[in-house]
Amino acid sequence: MAETVRVLPLGRVSYDEAWAIQKALHRRMIAEKRAGERPDHLLLLVEHPHVYTLGQNGRREHLLATDADLAAMHATFVPVDRGGDITYHGPGQMVGYPLLDLERFKPDLHDYLRRLEETVIRTLATYGVAGNRVPSRTGVWVGPDAHGPERKICAFGIRCARWVTMHGWALNLNVDLSRFDAIVPCGIADRGVTSLAHETGHAMDEAEAADRLLNAFSDVFDARLVRLRPDEAWALVQRLASEDAPRRSDEANRIVAEPAR
Repeated sequence: MAETVRVLPLGRVSYDEAWAIQKALHRRMIAEKRAGERPDHLLLLVEHPHVYTLGQNGRREHLLATDADLAAMHATFVPVDRGGDITYHGPGQMVGYPLLDLERFKPDLHDYLRRLEETVIRTLATYGVAGNRVPSRTGVWVGPDAHGPERKICAFGIRCARWVTMHGWALNLNVDLSRFDAIVPCGIADRGVTSLAHETGHAMDEAEAADRLLNAFSDVFDARLVRLRPDEAWALVQRLASEDAPRRSDEANRIVAEPAR
């Protein structure tokens, strides 16, 4: 029987706020499992303001920007508890944070990452873009082809405890690729990054891209998705996370009422 996953579109949320929400929901899911309950599977969809995040396996020197550079770019830097190295999040990027109990799917992190990659690869295929995997390099890549060598279009970084996942993917849709010049993306110096807009030659309808990705996610994970409205998503976050979750910022309130373009 297909597992049900609730999809929570939270709009534009600061990285710190989204991370706090994830941690609160993750703790609750683990507590429910320990109590013998079946926690709800959740998938948070967000967009972040400009931020560079460094995973536990990353190297600080892969951030090439100084504090002054970050201030000039209106960007922040956040060391975080996921796997992987350094990456960028910002407007025009679709970020997904699945909080899944893998024991009700398949308790295998390698399989989980491959499924996330497959979800993105199938999404890209609907736009006529051939995404692929590169051995020993987590993520989804485009090329090599007539336009150049391999270039990363989607980065992944996850964390898992008691088979409950957090963190996830960052898929470049309409993102400003020059923002990646401030880092060694994912610690890989000999390859670049790309976006779906760059590969197709036109701007992406981000809501449509989210629909296509969710359809692929449902197929790959054999999951039944329940898509909430933004106001419903925030109400559920507040209920599930209780006092652990931060209150919605003024910016988040505004963007839920007027989704970011």
